[in-house]
Amino acid sequence: MHELGSRTSRKRVAYVAAALIALIALLAGCTVGSQTETPAAPPEPVVQVTQSPESGTQDVNPVSPVSATATEGTFTDIALVNAEGRAVQGVLSPDRTTFTVGEALGYGATYTWRGTAVGTDGKTVTVDGSFTTVQPEQTISANLNIGDGQEVGIAAPIIVQFHETVEDKAAVEKAMTVTTTPPTPGSWAWLPDDNGSRAHWRPQNYWAPGTTVNLNAKLYGLDFGGGAYGAEDLSLDFTIGRSQIVIANAPSHRMQVVRDGQTIMDIPVSYGEGNEPRNVTRSGIHMVTEKHEDFLMSNPPFYENVRERWAVRISNNGEFIHANPETLGVQGSSNVTNGCINLSLGDAQQYFGTAMYGDPVEVTGTSIELSAADGDIYDWAIDWPTWQSMSALA
Repeated sequence: MHELGSRTSRKRVAYVAAALIALIALLAGCTVGSQTETPAAPPEPVVQVTQSPESGTQDVNPVSPVSATATEGTFTDIALVNAEGRAVQGVLSPDRTTFTVGEALGYGATYTWRGTAVGTDGKTVTVDGSFTTVQPEQTISANLNIGDGQEVGIAAPIIVQFHETVEDKAAVEKAMTVTTTPPTPGSWAWLPDDNGSRAHWRPQNYWAPGTTVNLNAKLYGLDFGGGAYGAEDLSLDFTIGRSQIVIANAPSHRMQVVRDGQTIMDIPVSYGEGNEPRNVTRSGIHMVTEKHEDFLMSNPPFYENVRERWAVRISNNGEFIHANPETLGVQGSSNVTNGCINLSLGDAQQYFGTAMYGDPVEVTGTSIELSAADGDIYDWAIDWPTWQSMSALA
């Protein structure tokens, strides 16, 4: 009886052990299964923001297009700011998907995007990113010879005087547009540097009276070559006034002023003659550039700081039309002056009142021609085919 009871106990223990092993295995299987399951990641926001130029871009031209665009969503707010935090002017499209910068940027500056965009799924993303504009080695500015709104004579060119040498003259010339009403044939020409490069635009023939002229020079952000960029844009509007031409024939010892085809003055004068070439009044088309009721003139060794009245400058070679009482006795009969055209006091004052910047003064009959040696404006001394060949785009 004892042996039978022992066998029964052993069987019972074995059954219990087997059940425990099965339970442990089942529990272990459940634990392993729960560790290998990965929770599903939340979906990414659907809205995408693209920037032009891309974030991180260097040497961006300050006048190149700049924008940010949201797809699968819209901008809640959006701005491009400079290093001081000032927002750049721009326009957000009516559907709030595109922001376009509306002003030129600065040179050598970093600009940063700020804002948020919300997608069609209702999720919001932050707008960020930045870029840096080009830093020129130097910027070149320029000035004009005519004032905005000014009325000028029929021979006036447009002069753009740059303060430094321009290397890529073709690029600069392409950026300068002259528009006239009525249409007027004309061309740019680059004259020899004079304290910087200089571009002159003149019509093929004298301007028609009443012509309106516009210059639009998109120079800011323009690569001038040699590491230089334009400092600013230039614009100009002016009008051509009445037609007035001075006819100055030296052998005749007289001078006529022709206004709109009618001679309004025909007066005795004295022109420049002498043993030295510098005393000869130059032949060619001069241009009135300035006038002074009183002017101190010098022509060493002949005279220095002599006060002259009613002086109208016609070249930078020291040539004026002015009063000179000392030559009154030979005016109309001899040429004895030191390069200028001498008039009586009364005639000089009368002519002075009619003269305008840009009036042509056509001198003929002397032994020396007007040329580049005689100053900065000798445009009409150059024939038209030669003038056209002086364009950087010829």
